[in-house]
Amino acid sequence: MTETLLVVGVLIACFVAYNIGGATTGPAFGPAVGADAISKVTAAALMSVCFFAGAWTLGRRVVDTLGDSLLAEPGVFTLPVSITVLFFVGGALLVGNLSGAPASTSMTAVGAIVGLGVAADSVDWSVVGEIALWWLVSPAVGFWVSVMLGRYCYPLIDRVFAIDQTDGPLVVLERTGPLVRPALGPNTTRREFVGTLVVVAIGCLMAFSSGTSNVANAIAPLVGSGELGMNVGILVGSAAVAVGAFTIARRTMETLGNDITDLPLTAAIVVAVVSSTIVVALSAAGIPASFVVIATMSIVGLGWGQATRTFTVADAVRGRANPRVSVGALTSDEDAPTVGDPAMAGEGATSGIGEESAEDLPDSSELFDPSTTVRVVAMQNLVPLAATVGSYATFEVLFFG
Repeated sequence: MTETLLVVGVLIACFVAYNIGGATTGPAFGPAVGADAISKVTAAALMSVCFFAGAWTLGRRVVDTLGDSLLAEPGVFTLPVSITVLFFVGGALLVGNLSGAPASTSMTAVGAIVGLGVAADSVDWSVVGEIALWWLVSPAVGFWVSVMLGRYCYPLIDRVFAIDQTDGPLVVLERTGPLVRPALGPNTTRREFVGTLVVVAIGCLMAFSSGTSNVANAIAPLVGSGELGMNVGILVGSAAVAVGAFTIARRTMETLGNDITDLPLTAAIVVAVVSSTIVVALSAAGIPASFVVIATMSIVGLGWGQATRTFTVADAVRGRANPRVSVGALTSDEDAPTVGDPAMAGEGATSGIGEESAEDLPDSSELFDPSTTVRVVAMQNLVPLAATVGSYATFEVLFFG
């Protein structure tokens, strides 16, 4: 009977990991695939390798937190209990996919385990409080860092990382006698090559951060039950993520249909770097982090920073502040005066890096849509709350009542 339950539990864990692979590969490598920098197969391969690297290194710390530290009595994690918790996590993925507003699997997993702990009277509230505190701090950090980047640095970042794609292959193989070496394509510029490497590297960072945080959502209950070893669980979870990356993720990478990759490429890079860095830092401390929530607030912060941008870093270095750029100016189709133009900034002012016309900036609605933001943030909080309440009710009635 135990073997049968373990097989069922592993299959459910694989289902959760499979969906994680499908849901996170698009945000990680969608920009690179959309820019024709890499193929979907290469993206799936990179996702698989980098996710496993994150899971094997820092991910086990988050597994320990969810499978052991959250409950004062880890023995509560029996196989039937672990399977029930995984049902709630899988249900969150399903609800998020159906609603079009991806729910946080990390928050849902913690909520389901806390519901279990309340029913079993075995919650370690100090650990829960520490996690909750970081859940409040990390989105705020992502928001304000993105506000500053959007308000003062976005044009400069856009110029540095903008990729002017050329026709033909990015890299070719040249033969010199018996030796074969890679070389830039016939039309490829060094700037294009470096920019493409940056986009791919950022995708790898996102995949790594997903491994550090998300592998725990799939395997922590089973590892906590003692029926599945940590190393075996990471291998099984990472393999299921790889299957999801090579199958259902192909559609999301093709359509780029998610909140991050719908952004302009530069904005996607900013959001990815800010969010991934925060997630990796929290995972290193054993804190289950939600990339979805942090990325959402980063998007909102970047959009708000762009919409309220006053002057650029270049202006600050020159010791002058440009007039305020309004939201209307950002979205206007008419010719707008150049930020830093002598007519606006006074005689003697010259244009330079980071000083562009308002019409060159991305439409602020691309970065910040209030109605969409409210819907996404509401779903990200309601689904974990529903999981917590549902978990408590289920375990109270069926297991500990």
